[in-house]
Amino acid sequence: MATPMYESTIESLPLVARGKVRDIYAVDSDRLLIVTTDRLSAFDVVLPDPIPDKGRVLTATSAFWFERLARIVPNQLTGIDPESVVAENEREQVRDRALVVKRLVPLPIEAVVRGYLAGSGWKDYQATGAVCGIELPPGLQQATQFPIPLFTPATKAEVGDHDENISIEQACAACDKALAGALEGTGRTGTQLAEQARVAAIALYMEAAFHARKQGIIIADTKFEFGIDAAGTLHLIDEALTPDSSRFWPADSYQVGINPPSFDKQFVRDYLETLDWDKTPPAPHLPPEVIEKTAAKYREAYERLTGKTLD
Repeated sequence: MATPMYESTIESLPLVARGKVRDIYAVDSDRLLIVTTDRLSAFDVVLPDPIPDKGRVLTATSAFWFERLARIVPNQLTGIDPESVVAENEREQVRDRALVVKRLVPLPIEAVVRGYLAGSGWKDYQATGAVCGIELPPGLQQATQFPIPLFTPATKAEVGDHDENISIEQACAACDKALAGALEGTGRTGTQLAEQARVAAIALYMEAAFHARKQGIIIADTKFEFGIDAAGTLHLIDEALTPDSSRFWPADSYQVGINPPSFDKQFVRDYLETLDWDKTPPAPHLPPEVIEKTAAKYREAYERLTGKTLD
């Protein structure tokens, strides 16, 4: 494994922002450099311990899906080598863990697609009989597959805050408000973009779930992020179908009624649930064995999905 990177230190480009996992730098007025670190967030809190090779896994996994799913919706990629936009002594920081992407205006929502009754959706169903306000039949069991995937948008939380589920009507209103200036003169509205994101997210999920199932992985749920260019064209941005943004289950151990083991950070969430922690900063340190097992799960997810190994 490579030496873990908790935070990048690129000085040849202006720093735009540090997210929960990614550090973003300005290349020019049209492009950004996104460096995926080995930071891990759980319950929307950044943990103090990096996961070795996590950034490389997320970058390689996203690149695989961006290429495979490009026919459904355009994406953020430019094809520019990240090592070509930083100083020579900074190339090691971006190697295999960075992308040069288009500078786009992000939609103010996360496009969550749920194919199975799991996670917070299962807790919501137990309490209300619905998932994010979508009424479901009574008597469903944990890990039940939905006949049609559910689209359940959420707000985008700042670092340290929690995402909140919202209705499609609230998502449309949020897009109308946030994108009004960016869409001026395009003839498009935020509501239209939110609806297009819903259709695209479900199509992306279904295509990816079909491929993953052939590779022995069930994608129980995932979240996408979208942005628009100056013409108002929708693009897939951020990351795509990674262990950070998705819930991956091994198909050979899937069984309705139980919470299957996962290839994502659910392993870390399960560990944190055993602690007396209120899910607010500062987060507790992870034991070495949890870090090691999490790193192995991320790598296995990539290798199963792509049929490649992480060099």
